[in-house]
Amino acid sequence: MTSSEHSISVPHPIRTFLDAHGADDAPAAIRCFSPDAVVTDQGETFRGTDAILRFLRDAGSEYTYTSEETGTDRPDHEHWVVAIRLVGDFPGGVADVRYRFTLDDDRITELHIG
Repeated sequence: MTSSEHSISVPHPIRTFLDAHGADDAPAAIRCFSPDAVVTDQGETFRGTDAILRFLRDAGSEYTYTSEETGTDRPDHEHWVVAIRLVGDFPGGVADVRYRFTLDDDRITELHIG
């Protein structure tokens, strides 16, 4: 991502999700999703808020890590991409991931992490 992309502000549901997820507040994070939302991470798909809530509570729980947003992009009206660098005690120690969000109204309908 270019340096100009770092200054793009993300919509409220995405910011709320990122803040809640970073604070390990799964109940607050899940409120950002539509009831039929889909999350994909490392080849696994989680459909609906019950499955997504389990994912949010369990994903990465065996590791400790910090995260830093390194850029944002808005490819079109419904989609947002947030680049995040993870540093921790997981294999490899550093990972640059992209959270690709799809929004409908004020809810996240899809999140692809990769």
